[in-house]
Amino acid sequence: MAGAEDPAKPAADSSETRLARLVLALRSQGVSDPGVLNAIETTPRDLFTPELFQERAWEDQALPIACGQTISQPFIVGLMTQALGVEKRDRILEIGTGSGYQTTVLSKLARLVYTVERYRTLMAEAEGRFKQLGLTNVITRFGDGGLGWPEQAPFDRILVTAAAPGEPKALLSQLKPTGVLVAPVGKGPVQELKRYRGDGQGGFDVEILTEVRFVPLLDGVAREL
Repeated sequence: MAGAEDPAKPAADSSETRLARLVLALRSQGVSDPGVLNAIETTPRDLFTPELFQERAWEDQALPIACGQTISQPFIVGLMTQALGVEKRDRILEIGTGSGYQTTVLSKLARLVYTVERYRTLMAEAEGRFKQLGLTNVITRFGDGGLGWPEQAPFDRILVTAAAPGEPKALLSQLKPTGVLVAPVGKGPVQELKRYRGDGQGGFDVEILTEVRFVPLLDGVAREL
């Protein structure tokens, strides 16, 4: 009969099933912090994913968004967020708002999230999503992420979602003495994900977490057609 479903064809998994599968995958890869997993589980990644890639929203993969950027792989979001060690009263600086997905995850863990984006289009779209989700602890800025947000410094935590060519000194200067900064660092297509922990005396203990692939952290704001 026309329009009848083929009983031999398996039904598509629901978004809830795909989300549960994703969270299990993150656990198996070492993202074990309950708060981080809950933040990811309660953040609707499909809201941040372009319509063309909606069916892939719950896959553990980076996906293209506007302006030649990407929404990060959920594992990397979980790994970087876990590495920050966010506490409830923390003020976080995020460099590279992008789709706003990582921002939203952070907003569920911290008191305030300050986020900087160099693409006006991406910033406007992300702000719309934050409003739709009713987020009240996210503060946005259109500007050069490499400069940070000195007027609001110092921050408890800083997360950089684009690859710095070298040690991000301007951002490290905006960190509290015992704060934590997590950033991909390197000029090539593959970078090192590094965690900088302030030692309380003006220095940093640096740890390499893994290899990653991020778009480069560029100077200035973007010219958009």
